Amino acid sequence: MRVLIVKTSSMGDVLHTLPALTDAMQAIAGIRFDWVVEEGFAQIPSWHEAVDRVIPVALRRWRKAWFSDPVKAERQAFRETLRAVRYDAVIDAQGLVKSAALVTRLAHGLKHGMDWQSAREPLASLFYNRRHHIARQQHAVERTRELFAKSLGYSKPQTQGDYAIARHFVEDSAAGEPYAVFLHATTRDDKHWPEARWRDLLALMAASGLKIKLPWGAPHEEARATRLAEGFDYVEVLPRLSLEKVARELAGARMVVSVDTGLSHMAAALDRPNFTLYGPTDPGLIGGYGKNQLAVRSPHGDLQQLTAETVFKTITP
Repeated sequence: MRVLIVKTSSMGDVLHTLPALTDAMQAIAGIRFDWVVEEGFAQIPSWHEAVDRVIPVALRRWRKAWFSDPVKAERQAFRETLRAVRYDAVIDAQGLVKSAALVTRLAHGLKHGMDWQSAREPLASLFYNRRHHIARQQHAVERTRELFAKSLGYSKPQTQGDYAIARHFVEDSAAGEPYAVFLHATTRDDKHWPEARWRDLLALMAASGLKIKLPWGAPHEEARATRLAEGFDYVEVLPRLSLEKVARELAGARMVVSVDTGLSHMAAALDRPNFTLYGPTDPGLIGGYGKNQLAVRSPHGDLQQLTAETVFKTITP
């Protein structure tokens, strides 16, 4: 059985889809997946053993020059790739009009998605042959697991979902100098923990025996990491890394401390002990899912009020 998955972004959403593949692989012998995903996240699906082919799409980049000759050529190549295979099922796990209209309708195969009441954008449901009702008040991972189960005809397991990608990085968790990773970067201002608090926490970590690694993905994040590390000889600002290399760093960490960001979900997918600092967002529906995940809630949803001492007491035995 060959299935096409449409889940293009964001990083957390792509990672949250992985346990559904594991369920399907265990329920249906020989099932294989192709996956349409934004080019920036294309490495992630390849880590799952049930994925044969990753089909990158560049909707974010294409929108900037939709009718330019290079973009038209890329879009045509994408259409040809998508239509070259007839699938037993096409599952749109994105639930957006753009994914349904620009991707799902082009693919050959019976198209499945969430119904009008369940989809993130109800109009997307009009593009599907089979529409499934998925209760909203459950974690995003469980919603996707339920969608796959109903689309492919098996019962959703009652056990916790398994991302099944930690084994891809198993050699990176071998013995070596012990370290932690602090994920300090996120997109929304109200999800940031103040730099002064990070510095206080780094100072408290001096006696832990752990080296602290700070990854970053953009120049302003590198500048922040450099400011955070100043004066601490046990804190390392990592070079700019691919997602694969960031995953390897996370896989080998003794623990991770993070704000609410895509890489926090990657730490969860890799089964690393992960302490995520939450301000205004609700971890119940979209927070860290998996083994060894602990939400550290700030008072009144305001990260300004979460002290380094509180976090330190939480992350140390």
